[in-house]
Amino acid sequence: MSWKFRSMVLAGVLTVWMGRAMALDIQLPPETGAFKQDTGAEIANGHCLICHSVEYVVMQPPMPRAFWKSSVQKMQQKYGAPIPDDQVERVVDYLTKNYGVSTNASSAGTPVQPESASVKEAAAAAADGPKLAMKYGCFGCHNPTTKIVGPAYREIAAKYKTDPDAFGKIDQQIHKGGSGKWGPIIMPPFPQITAAETKVLADWILALK
Repeated sequence: MSWKFRSMVLAGVLTVWMGRAMALDIQLPPETGAFKQDTGAEIANGHCLICHSVEYVVMQPPMPRAFWKSSVQKMQQKYGAPIPDDQVERVVDYLTKNYGVSTNASSAGTPVQPESASVKEAAAAAADGPKLAMKYGCFGCHNPTTKIVGPAYREIAAKYKTDPDAFGKIDQQIHKGGSGKWGPIIMPPFPQITAAETKVLADWILALK
């Protein structure tokens, strides 16, 4: 055993014995990646990036729909990913189309909505904060009154109640994501949310009491 190794062991023993062990503070870089823009990307960003980065999906070889469905179900059922049952097929359709091999089997799932339908849906939801939060999967991490993964929306409203730049800070958090303001949990970015939708969401959140 070398003198250097003995010194390291002795130092470790003394540190523990004297009760002076210090917690190791690890700062992870903020998650800035997002899924390809397409129908269903908002659901993938909202649910998948809670647990892992986009690179986890990108690194997979192109696979058929059956692979992506089993992967999504495994994340949901085994690892507890908060993906609602009625959104599983849409996530699978999106992943198969953008990161996998599309096959005729995709028709067995929920059909991917055409862009015109998505635009109409966004316009209809733009007047309703809770509907927008549901659309983009926000309720997987947030609740209006209770902390889940991220802070309750009521806590956010209270924090920014007297802040003149409240909207700007919420806008930045939504579009760029990040961590540190409410703990180490990383919030994924949502660059696909429009400025009008962001204002509706921010106004709704800040009005909560």
